Amino acid sequence: MYEKLIVVPQRGWIALISAFVLAVIHQYLFYGHDFGISYPVFVILFYFYMYTYAGDRLRQGSWFSRLVMVIILLLSCTYGLFGNEFFRVLNGLFIPCLIFLHLAYMLSRRRLDWNQPALIIDALDHLIPQTFRHFITPFAMLKNKASQRMQEGQRTIFRKIMLGVLTALPLLFIIIALLTSADRMFNELLGTMPRWIMNLSPGEGTFRLVWVVIMGFILFGYLWGFVKPFIYAPPVWQTPPGTASATPSPGMNSTEQHSIHAPMPHPAALPVQTATPVRIDPIILGTVLVLINIVYVLFVFLQFSYLFGAPQGNLPDGSTYAEYARSGFAELVLVTALNFVIMLCGLLYAGPAGKGLQLLNNGLLYVLVLCSGVMLYSAFTRLLLYEQAYGYTTIRFLVHAFMIFLGVLLIVAGLRIHFRRLPLARCYIILALVAYVLVNYAGMDRQIASRNMERYEQTGQLDMDYLTGLSADAVPSLLKFSREHEVPGLGAGLHERWAYLFTEDRGWQSINLSDYLAIRALRQDNHH
Repeated sequence: MYEKLIVVPQRGWIALISAFVLAVIHQYLFYGHDFGISYPVFVILFYFYMYTYAGDRLRQGSWFSRLVMVIILLLSCTYGLFGNEFFRVLNGLFIPCLIFLHLAYMLSRRRLDWNQPALIIDALDHLIPQTFRHFITPFAMLKNKASQRMQEGQRTIFRKIMLGVLTALPLLFIIIALLTSADRMFNELLGTMPRWIMNLSPGEGTFRLVWVVIMGFILFGYLWGFVKPFIYAPPVWQTPPGTASATPSPGMNSTEQHSIHAPMPHPAALPVQTATPVRIDPIILGTVLVLINIVYVLFVFLQFSYLFGAPQGNLPDGSTYAEYARSGFAELVLVTALNFVIMLCGLLYAGPAGKGLQLLNNGLLYVLVLCSGVMLYSAFTRLLLYEQAYGYTTIRFLVHAFMIFLGVLLIVAGLRIHFRRLPLARCYIILALVAYVLVNYAGMDRQIASRNMERYEQTGQLDMDYLTGLSADAVPSLLKFSREHEVPGLGAGLHERWAYLFTEDRGWQSINLSDYLAIRALRQDNHH
């Protein structure tokens, strides 16, 4: 049975699966636990793994190997028998070194004697370079397995899909981390799934998963470094004579020597190469969009359960207005901005595709636009609730304006999916200029003052220090509000803040309507 395992075509896959099983056992034995009986247990399992899948590389009939094996086991058992901290630390360094030397002696292709200093070099070579070289072996095995069952066209599509998956993974990690931070209900939904798969937040589950993945690759790479070791090229001084050289040798004929010393052609004679535009393969793009949209649709589906009812008090269980408003706003805006970048890349840099694939990618882009719109609306709602709880400020006003602007850009991008000739860059430049003018003419400080006055009527809270620091645009409405509602200190603060307008000698060149209206409002307030 053992000989059948060594020659079976699935040997690599069985060894890889066993490596991850052993990695799971490793984290189970050592995560959160001090070394004890677990140490000799893992050493025995590790040797069983190495000797099983690299058994055809074993050196036979060595008494030294058996002696070292006994020593390693006895030293490992000290963690379960004794508690001397000095030897625990010392054995923690010595036992692994002894194991690596022993395995290099038993499994290395060079068959060095155990008393040769080169055995140390061999052990280090298998521990580091050989192990890391085989980190990509599982992916090569997967590629070869897929290639055996696919035609050439299918292989190309599969490679592009895998490239799309690899491209989407870091984006998914960032997006899911932002969304789980943005919404507690979404985080709890993911928490109901197997933690070792879906728990992306920092914690025990994530650490255990990373532990298993890294240890699995290390174990397999270390094993496969003995099964299929990398053969190093001989040094230069050992290179056989007769290799090609740029220096002409005496045995060359005149034609060969002339070819070496021939002058380079004039630059004008060289062919002109034009830079090809960057294009994203439509299959890769479609794969990225599918994976990202799956997460977005799940998030949006959860959002609809309370998104549109949040202003009426329909919030996640246990959440207050302030908590709901504060949580996840920045993350949602960042995700929406990231979606906008992804959408632009898909619109501007997508390569040519067939009709079916083009329709599929267009549909995925529409889904991305819709999900982005829902996320933007969710962020907008959260900001409104946050302002109701904590007041209205300049930064919050500008963020509102930015989200509205981003929503308009999303609408234009959605139109661009259907109308391919729509000049996207020109539209965005015009929209940016118009938006900037509108923000300037919107009367930001008047709007901020008005919103805060409405909030005062509902909650009785008013940040007078902030309001008196607004520009002269807000002075007339604030003074009127102060008189009508008899807000103590607000009128006096405004008079103190703007008293310099009456004493400052300014020429006609400095005439300002806002200052004029503020002066008039201050004078009228004095008469009251």
